[in-house]
Amino acid sequence: MQVKGLRWWVIMLIALATIINYIDRQALSVLWPDIVEDLFPDESALERKQIYANISIVFVFAYAFGQAIFGKIFDWVGTRIGFVLSIGVWSLATVAHAFAQGVLSFSIFRAILGVAEAGNWPGAAKGNAEWFPTKERALAQGIFNSGAAIGGIIAIPLIAFLTVYFSWKMVFVIVGLVGLLWLIPWLVLVKAPPGSHPWISEEEREYILTGQRRTESTDDGVEEEEYNPSTGELLSRKQSWGVIIASAAIDPIWWLFVFWIPIYLNEVYAMDVKSIGIYGWVPYVGAMFGAWFGGLLAQNRMKAGWSTDKTRKLTITLGCLIMLPALLAMANPGAPAVAVMIMAVILFGFQTAIGNVQTLPSDLLGKKSVGTLAGISGMAAKLGAVGLTALVPILTADGNYTPAFVIGASLAIIAMAAVWILIPKVEPLKKLK
Repeated sequence: MQVKGLRWWVIMLIALATIINYIDRQALSVLWPDIVEDLFPDESALERKQIYANISIVFVFAYAFGQAIFGKIFDWVGTRIGFVLSIGVWSLATVAHAFAQGVLSFSIFRAILGVAEAGNWPGAAKGNAEWFPTKERALAQGIFNSGAAIGGIIAIPLIAFLTVYFSWKMVFVIVGLVGLLWLIPWLVLVKAPPGSHPWISEEEREYILTGQRRTESTDDGVEEEEYNPSTGELLSRKQSWGVIIASAAIDPIWWLFVFWIPIYLNEVYAMDVKSIGIYGWVPYVGAMFGAWFGGLLAQNRMKAGWSTDKTRKLTITLGCLIMLPALLAMANPGAPAVAVMIMAVILFGFQTAIGNVQTLPSDLLGKKSVGTLAGISGMAAKLGAVGLTALVPILTADGNYTPAFVIGASLAIIAMAAVWILIPKVEPLKKLK
């Protein structure tokens, strides 16, 4: 038995896992107006916002360290088992939310969810490095990243719809069980890496592996193998820090909207859960198109003869430049329809850039080290998100979200600078002499 285009089936399954990932994590923010009425009826509006922020910070902290943990786990056990561990645990953690009784229990379940969900990103980066030739990786990353956007599009109206028929507790159970069902096609389809998979055609295997080869002859005729440094050596390279700082700067912009779109619409425009379901999905449409655009643009330019260096840097820069004016425009968006459309532009720019930022580890390192750098940069990204998430209740205490959006614009500039300054040339690194 052979499956035509097996690599695309693999990345589609990873994208589906990402959709489920975002439905699971978005459930709390969408259901929050109902949860607070049930569990925190006597707290003021500001106290409720602070409780939500604290629980969210616990999630992102756990998510941050989960990225580094699962980056190593994926390098140790491989993509197949790594995803089983990641999505299996996060699905059970989502179901456990139904049994939360207050801040402590919610925080514990969010922490478990955060650690496990974090595996999706280094796992996707490693899966991309295994299953795709270099020239297709940005497109594959874009397909995977579009799963986050599609998850955002689906999650908000879906969860709002489910609340018509089910309690908030039952909604957590339903969305958690969906992740466990995903394990079935994953275990059936992804039996082994492309080099030894029994269902892959010889033509596709050769296409993938030839497009990944990095061996090159030195002056004395000896071939140099791809670069797989130890963690210490990896952190001694400024290019690694370019990836880490760019990730830490750009990622909080995404989390600003993931965590706060429903709360923003509830606070600024007095929307209830069902009204949030009508408006809250719109920004993620921009994110979905941005993920596809960033991947297709990078693939198109590389096919046209652009170098990996030029392609990555200019696509990342374009995404950041799209975000900048839109973030500043959020200072006074006017009607809610205009606000969510501006958010869509911001997330379009974000996804245009982030797919290429996340591809940098596989551009720089060998397959045995990609998960480690992806995990460390992912951890840095989430710690950056923790900082901004912790600041939002303070910055927006008077209901004005402008300071948060200005900080977002500044972070986009820092991300661009990190890539241009610390990664002089995006190319496979060589061992230090």
